Amino acid sequence: MSITMNSETKICQNCRQSFAIEPEDRAMYTRLDLPDPEQCPRCRRKYLLAFWIFGRFRITASALSGKRIITVLPESVPFPIYDREEFVSDVWDPMEYGKDYDSSRSFIEQITELQTKVPHPHQTGLKNTNCDWTDDVWESRECYLNRSAYRNEFVSYSYRAFTCKNSVDLAYCFDCEHAYDCLYCFKCYKVRHSFNSRDCIDSAFLYDCRNCQDCFMSWNLRNKQYCIRNQQFSKETYEEELKKYDLRSYNEVQRLRQEFWNRLGTDAVHRSNYNIQNTNSTGSFLVEDKNCHSCFFLEKSENCRYCFRGTMGKDNIDIMGSVGEKCARGSLDQWGYENICSLYTTYCRYSAYLDNCEESEYCFGCVGLRKKKYCILNKQYSKEEYEKLVAQIKDDMKKRGE
Repeated sequence: MSITMNSETKICQNCRQSFAIEPEDRAMYTRLDLPDPEQCPRCRRKYLLAFWIFGRFRITASALSGKRIITVLPESVPFPIYDREEFVSDVWDPMEYGKDYDSSRSFIEQITELQTKVPHPHQTGLKNTNCDWTDDVWESRECYLNRSAYRNEFVSYSYRAFTCKNSVDLAYCFDCEHAYDCLYCFKCYKVRHSFNSRDCIDSAFLYDCRNCQDCFMSWNLRNKQYCIRNQQFSKETYEEELKKYDLRSYNEVQRLRQEFWNRLGTDAVHRSNYNIQNTNSTGSFLVEDKNCHSCFFLEKSENCRYCFRGTMGKDNIDIMGSVGEKCARGSLDQWGYENICSLYTTYCRYSAYLDNCEESEYCFGCVGLRKKKYCILNKQYSKEEYEKLVAQIKDDMKKRGE
């Protein structure tokens, strides 16, 4: 933890460790009319990550039509589960669940009650084809057991794969094709059993390699070809050496995997982080970011603080797994703008405490809304009524310490 002269030190109410609130933190909280956090960044991250749904896939029926659906939501959820297409249809109206705000009760309790009653979609994601066994997958087709994916084709058993094709067992890979068992690899073709490699072709068991082709069991290579265990070979010798390994054998692959990781522990050079092309940023697994502080797994983002796993974000703080701008304390808030404490929302703006809402703005404490404006607890108000009541709710929440 770094503490500057202008920072304030506080004690985390959860882990009891000290943490600093920097002037840049307070400026962002103030702009969004938020109080200073009472938890340290690590505990705030754990709290927000707890809202991510990572249950096992299961087959059940839509509570609306009885249609067969595949979901990661467990049987124990208190709310009805609708098929995604039914959820966004006009056959039901989330406004029917609207309720008046009760100033004598906690607002958090009231929205929690609303969450338990309003139906939720069985799956997160849009514009997919034949991707039934997936969740949080967008604009993809023919994918199986994928999570958090974007524009994939024929990809199976993967997490956080973007624009990948014909690949299996990927974790956090971008622009890969015919890849297998890869972790944090970018723009690779026919690469297997590799970690943290970019722009590589026809290779296996690579670590921290760039622009390599026809390499095997190698690490820290740049612009190389025909290497085995970091030793240079001719094309003919390389091909003869590869015949000694049966990569179709499970036992052989496991033996090579163990040897590979042992060699990485003794022979490879490891950087202090996995950041690429960043400016004035701290954290790890950052790509093309600018002025991002204590962030992880972020791409092409700017002026973000304490964010985890996102892309193209700007001016966000305490955001997990989101794409948006000027948002705070939310999880899975996709393409949002000036949202606070929102969960699984898409294309929403100027709102707070939303759950599974889409294309809505100026809403406060709502669940399941689509294309709505000036709503509180799923009840419609005029602009003037909305602004007056939201101000009252915020005052009540501050008095209760919510």
